[in-house]
Amino acid sequence: MRSLDSRSPLRVVVLGAGPAGLTAAYTLCKRGIPAMVLEKTSMVGGHARTEEYKGYRFDIGGHRFFTKIEEVNEIWHEVLGDEFVRVPRLSRIYYSDTFFDYPLRIFNVLKGLGPVNSFLILLSYLYAQVRPYPQEENFEEWVSNRFGRRLFRIFFKTYTEKVWGIPCTEIRAEWAAQRITNLTFAVALKNAIFKPKEKIAKTLIEEFDYPQLGPGMMWERMRDKVEAQGAPVELNAEVIRLERSDRRVDQVIVRCNGREEAISGTHFISSIPIKELILRMDPPPPPPILAAIQKFKYRDFLTVVLIVNQERLFPDNWIYVHSPKVKVGRVQNFKNWSKAMVPDLRKTSVGMEYFCNVGDELWTMADEDLVELARQELGAIGLTNTSDIEDGVVIREPYAYPVYDADYYDSRDAVQGYLKSFENLQSVGRNGLHRYDNQDHAMISAILAVRNILGENHDVWSINTEKQYHEVVLSSEAQVSAGAEL
Repeated sequence: MRSLDSRSPLRVVVLGAGPAGLTAAYTLCKRGIPAMVLEKTSMVGGHARTEEYKGYRFDIGGHRFFTKIEEVNEIWHEVLGDEFVRVPRLSRIYYSDTFFDYPLRIFNVLKGLGPVNSFLILLSYLYAQVRPYPQEENFEEWVSNRFGRRLFRIFFKTYTEKVWGIPCTEIRAEWAAQRITNLTFAVALKNAIFKPKEKIAKTLIEEFDYPQLGPGMMWERMRDKVEAQGAPVELNAEVIRLERSDRRVDQVIVRCNGREEAISGTHFISSIPIKELILRMDPPPPPPILAAIQKFKYRDFLTVVLIVNQERLFPDNWIYVHSPKVKVGRVQNFKNWSKAMVPDLRKTSVGMEYFCNVGDELWTMADEDLVELARQELGAIGLTNTSDIEDGVVIREPYAYPVYDADYYDSRDAVQGYLKSFENLQSVGRNGLHRYDNQDHAMISAILAVRNILGENHDVWSINTEKQYHEVVLSSEAQVSAGAEL
């Protein structure tokens, strides 16, 4: 394994080669600071990587490249230049055997739900404005106050509970505030009638950038640029222990190719799951912290990619499947993100996305059974004839979505306070902060962590609040506590 230059006064070890970890390394290289990235798996990109099967490329989820943070946008274009394609967004909701445009279109909703049901939705919304929930503690209360209880039950409840596997009353309102930013019934209704012109909610954007060969192309290219600057990115290098002296990390112990090796540095930036970070500390944290971190949960995820012998299936980038009649939660059409994602334009690759937990029935199902399940469900939704599906592959993704339940909420402050007390360790990114953020949020957390190493004072834990997300200013003098995709 390669090593850091021990002569440098600053030497940074980065744990994880996803968007946050690689952005940290990229920013360090631009500042001339020696860095090394340690990645547990054989690929870079984390949740934003692009997998490949028989020449078909596909996302783990779907990743739009859209941001209001100009510095992030600049990095994306520094790395990929003109190798983006501009993609018109087209997505729908499948509910009650009907497809609804999303964002909602007034005449489409009226046709799908009928005038009586649509009128009752409006009455429900008006009632919610008069008699709202006095306190918004959970997802159901937060959404109902903004959209009405009836619309919540139709377009939010089933899908959200399919994604998280728990009742909406157990999901904290904080998660809704992050993911449904700047969108209310009034905004949705306005945009259902009139095409939005400015200050559009991020949830409603109509087009976005996308790397020609998928999001993994961005992180593969960034890895190459980082290594060209002398910062090694070590794959298949699992961090098994962080050795510390009180509130300083001295070195990490890495297992690579069956051997263990110690990697030391002056600073450490971690984007690995926060639970793994805490449990790998030696000596272990105090018992209250160990008890608190056990309450941090994740929702896992698997994709069944089906190869369909049809040139065109449906026009959407993705479809949200709200129907409880099938287990699939979302359907991606990778060819509609970029034609370069398929090697044969006479065929189509479709991602059938299932939300699950490690060890449950879906997660442990044999690959051939999952492919058959996805095949049957794609046909049941009415998107293709099952006889046209000729192949499939399964990709499982643990730690996909940090869960915001009451246990997490009660334990969060203790864990954050403990990690903030370290002198030379910072946690960044979706898994490092246990925040359901997007690529741009993950990247900005890494950029600010690097600036902290250089003497600035930014609270990366407060990233991803919408007001700050709009107003973030990344100058060396700015005091930033800032806050694109699925």
